[in-house]
Amino acid sequence: MRKIRYNCAMSLDGYIADVNDGYDWIDIDPDIDFAELSAQFDTYLIGRRTFEVVGEQGSPATPESRMFVFSKSLRQSDHENVQIVGEDWIEVVRSLQAEQGKDIWLFGGGQLFGSLCNEGLVNTVEVAVMPVLLGGGVPFVAGLSRQVKLNLREQRVYEKTGTVVLVYEVGNKVESREN
Repeated sequence: MRKIRYNCAMSLDGYIADVNDGYDWIDIDPDIDFAELSAQFDTYLIGRRTFEVVGEQGSPATPESRMFVFSKSLRQSDHENVQIVGEDWIEVVRSLQAEQGKDIWLFGGGQLFGSLCNEGLVNTVEVAVMPVLLGGGVPFVAGLSRQVKLNLREQRVYEKTGTVVLVYEVGNKVESREN
């Protein structure tokens, strides 16, 4: 089974985009090898809001890669280079996990992350914590209705930018907040 990995940049105060949905505050460390990172994935999951910011230019560069945009308002006929997922999204994600292939990059959307996490579909949380305070914006996670245990598997500090990368495995114990 393929892993779904939520991999994103986050401000120290917990935002993945600023109040204008911008991400120009992300300081890319030259020691991070994005080609190596991207080579680990062949499928990308992205929320509508993130997709509207990055657009189809954010589509994977390799023809064998696929991008799935989760939206109830976008029409498939308007976006031929991506797959729009509205209804039956849980079944779509489970079928993607069951396919042969590389890992799946949950690319963007704190709301999408929360929804997938609520269903127990996220395997790892990989966050690059940027040394900046935004004071507001798009939260790292939204709509989470459960407490989810994370187990630290790796941490790296990039001295040039002060970025700290944390890699967590999602624990098996998931408790409802209602308990």
